[in-house]
Amino acid sequence: MAVGTPFHSRTAPLCTSLNWKQWSGYFAANAYDDFHDPEYHAIRNGAGLIDISPLYKYDVRGPDARRLVDRLITRDVHRCGVGQVIYAPWCDHAGHVIQDGTIQRLAESAFRITAADPSLPWFELSATGMDVEVVDVSEQVAALAIQGPTSRTILARVADGDVSALPFFALMRARLGGVPVIVSRTGYTGDLGYELWAEAADAERLWDVLIEAGAGLGICPAGLMALDLVRIEAGLPLIDVDFLSSEKALIPAQKSSPYEIGLGWAVHLGKPAFNGKRSLTAMRARGAAQRLVGIEVTWKEVERVWAGEGLSPELSNVASRAGLPLYAGDRQIGKVTSSCWSRLLKTFIGLATIESGHAAPGQRVQLEMTVQYMRKRASATVVKLPFFDPPRKRE
Repeated sequence: MAVGTPFHSRTAPLCTSLNWKQWSGYFAANAYDDFHDPEYHAIRNGAGLIDISPLYKYDVRGPDARRLVDRLITRDVHRCGVGQVIYAPWCDHAGHVIQDGTIQRLAESAFRITAADPSLPWFELSATGMDVEVVDVSEQVAALAIQGPTSRTILARVADGDVSALPFFALMRARLGGVPVIVSRTGYTGDLGYELWAEAADAERLWDVLIEAGAGLGICPAGLMALDLVRIEAGLPLIDVDFLSSEKALIPAQKSSPYEIGLGWAVHLGKPAFNGKRSLTAMRARGAAQRLVGIEVTWKEVERVWAGEGLSPELSNVASRAGLPLYAGDRQIGKVTSSCWSRLLKTFIGLATIESGHAAPGQRVQLEMTVQYMRKRASATVVKLPFFDPPRKRE
């Protein structure tokens, strides 16, 4: 049975829709009101406040902490200084992705790793023979994402330190209205934003401080349905949707390498041995058979497909996780795994896994769409990810 997060006393009264989702055993709001459009627009035009406490959080500390993290992930931890955050996947011995997440370097020999699924057994197995401790702090640490163009101004109103000077993918310790937190300039929206990590006992105070500070700056609690829309616009793949963990795969075709899901840039083969290095070296040499790309279908093309049945287009305002086949001529060459109508970009977009020979930006393909229970083909264009990448995200 699901339980409330440390913020549940605040989110529950606001969730008038009663639209909840179970996320890692916690209640997470899908949408607070009957429609999630205002929550989406808050993220893109104001500040969306998202409860991300259900993420798993692991503290890695001890003399061999850096050595363990370097063994686990594909990126070179030596490039991550104290006060920095990196995003990376971790792989099995065959080079297939188990999960992805962020790694915060809290001190010289202390890291915090976030993950969508339980990871403690794998971390402990990888730590065999090392002088290191891996502690699951998931229940002790509450987490909030504040995302959007006014998020920096809101934090600056209540922070005792200079949050406005915090670089992209960096962290700092601060007090927000007296509440001690770790502030990391990270997020899953592709926009200017921060993630806040606090003791669970301080969660309610932290929520109240932010809501009060955001008055007049467009702050709005945002649920997972709005988050799904913005992460697609940001070109960010989602585990169990756009790729499957190798631990859950039932057949080899369900497994993915970092090179196949847009994370080849996060594989540092020049560093010493790490989990999956030998296999990843061979994978890079032979090239990936498929790649993660963006797919766009113009509104004019959507109208054409629906007009073929004498209808006006009916596109849902909800992000879809239903697979949509992609074709080149009569042959299927891939699939769209996440898609939506982008309110910001005014076009239909999707994340797709496609054969490498058709993955170059500008390639024309056909996307299967169902109209009046009939399978139709819409002309689509392969585009480079992300769809939305505002300068304010990094500035």
